[in-house]
Amino acid sequence: MQRLTNKRILLGVTGSIAAYKSAELIRRLRDAGAEVQVIMTRGAEAFITSLTLQALSGHPVRQDLLDTEAEAGMGHIELARWADAILVAPASADCMARLAAGRADDLLSAVCLAGDIPLALAPAMNARMWRDRATVDNAKKLTGRGILLFGPDSGGQACGDVGLGRMREVEPLVNDLADIFQVGSLTGKTVLITAGPTREPIDPVRFVSNHSSGKMGYAIATAAVEAGAKVILVSGPTALAAPDRVEVINVETAEQMRDAVQARMPMDMFIATAAVADYRPVRVAKDKLKKQDEIMALALEMTPDILAETKARFPAVFTVGFAAETNDLESHARSKLVQKGIEMVAANWVGEAAAESEGTFGSDTNALQLIWADGQVDLPLANKSKLARALIAYIAQHYDVCQSKGFPKTNNVVNLKKPGKPVA
Repeated sequence: MQRLTNKRILLGVTGSIAAYKSAELIRRLRDAGAEVQVIMTRGAEAFITSLTLQALSGHPVRQDLLDTEAEAGMGHIELARWADAILVAPASADCMARLAAGRADDLLSAVCLAGDIPLALAPAMNARMWRDRATVDNAKKLTGRGILLFGPDSGGQACGDVGLGRMREVEPLVNDLADIFQVGSLTGKTVLITAGPTREPIDPVRFVSNHSSGKMGYAIATAAVEAGAKVILVSGPTALAAPDRVEVINVETAEQMRDAVQARMPMDMFIATAAVADYRPVRVAKDKLKKQDEIMALALEMTPDILAETKARFPAVFTVGFAAETNDLESHARSKLVQKGIEMVAANWVGEAAAESEGTFGSDTNALQLIWADGQVDLPLANKSKLARALIAYIAQHYDVCQSKGFPKTNNVVNLKKPGKPVA
């Protein structure tokens, strides 16, 4: 179940006898590699304790809509930004009715309303309640909005009745949840991604580099796999584990990265997220340099322009560049788009300019401005795994439109629509 590795799952637990299954569900989700936070409704407290769910999830259980310890006292926004998906299990008839009506007067319903992420419900109720016309209508409303229903299953119930209404068992639920991350928009495509920094040696122990952690590139590699692509990741030095189902080629310098990229071309797509050092020492000392003079001059020369060189050699490869800027974000990004002759640029603030968006090097969150020849879209602050999936959705859409217009052309007029919530 490695599809759930590093996913952030928000589990809602509502007032149903099936709440006892939530404890096992948390354990299985964590075994599958997911991080889990729990929201309990007041009704759920009658069936299972918050202490149990806290011990199993490793996080405090959230219950209050207005939380003085949350961001600006608004826990529903904080949690909606944090999560990659929401699973309500069990989802009572009352919970379904509240969501169908668009209620937002408790924490769980508010998070469900605020979250632009996949939302799934595992219904659990008496068979007669499930058959009732009101519940049937609510289920139709919810699925019509793209909300997923996992179950219910048929069988014996706590009240003694037999029929539809049982909450789906834990193992199938975990499988159902994993499936929502398989969107298929890049099925059959091969994608090469660069990530992390490069290191340009000064001597055997020192180098020129930057603060890139590689987190964004690794998240994009995972999102591309989830979208059905075969992914090759050329990575500079990072402290990150290799993404599941991704071929990783480890390199150190810009020249090694350039050679590794071009050796694997052509691909369907090239997404260059790596923060490649722009300069390298002209000479690399054979032995460690000793501290002698107060001032030491270091002669530098340009490193290979991996993005421009690769696009020039392989013009039919759909290419996306990244631009990290401290000022004039859009103008610098558009200049890069034209100068490199590529199809898209994903730009983000760094340094002091990024403080407001928390998009600093090494952080788990970021915000992007995605720019193409005649348009752009802002991808708001989110955790990098969620942001990567949104980015891949736009890239896949742009790629398809360019293909339909006779790619390769860098001046295609492309009108992109905001992709909907991922669904199974």
